[in-house]
Amino acid sequence: MTDQSKTFKYKLDFYYQSALIYTGTLIVYGVVRGSFVEKRLEFVLDDPVVYLIVFFVLMSVVTLLLNLLRNRRLIVTHDALIFKHRWQERRINLSEIEWMHIGREPRVQTGGRFQVIVFKLKERRRLLRIRVGRYERERELVAEMNRFAALVPRRKPRPWQTGKVTDR
Repeated sequence: MTDQSKTFKYKLDFYYQSALIYTGTLIVYGVVRGSFVEKRLEFVLDDPVVYLIVFFVLMSVVTLLLNLLRNRRLIVTHDALIFKHRWQERRINLSEIEWMHIGREPRVQTGGRFQVIVFKLKERRRLLRIRVGRYERERELVAEMNRFAALVPRRKPRPWQTGKVTDR
C-alpha cells in the first residue's frame, strides 16, 4: 500500500449492541422469572423462553466473534478499491468500473445525504453497493470516494429522471 491509500474499518457497533441487548434480556428475564429461595436466586432452566433467549445470545456472540476475526476493511487507493478481510482480498481497478454513483438509497429511510456508493463493473451485471454507514469515519470515506469517483464516468440518468420517457 502506498501513502495515498486510506483504510476504513468495518463497524462492529451493531454486533456489540445486539450481544449486549440479548444478554441483558436473558439476565432480566432470569431475575423476573427466577425465584428467591433462602436469600439466593434460583434460575429457571426448564423454561423454553430461556432456551430461546440463550440461543439468541449465543448466535449474537458467535456473529460478533466471527466479524471480529474476519477484520473487514475497505482500502481506497489512487487507482483501485480493495475489499479486504483476514483471508481474502478483492481488488477492483479503476479500469474495471463502468460507472459510479454516490448518493442516497431510495428504499432506505435513514437520514444523511450520502448513504450508499453504487458502482457497476464492466464484466458484471449486478451492481455493487458500499453502505457508508457501515464503515468508520463516514465523512472521510465519502470525501475519498468523491475523489475516486471523479475519475470514473457518472451513471446515466434514467428516462423518468430526465423527463424524456420513450414509448415502447
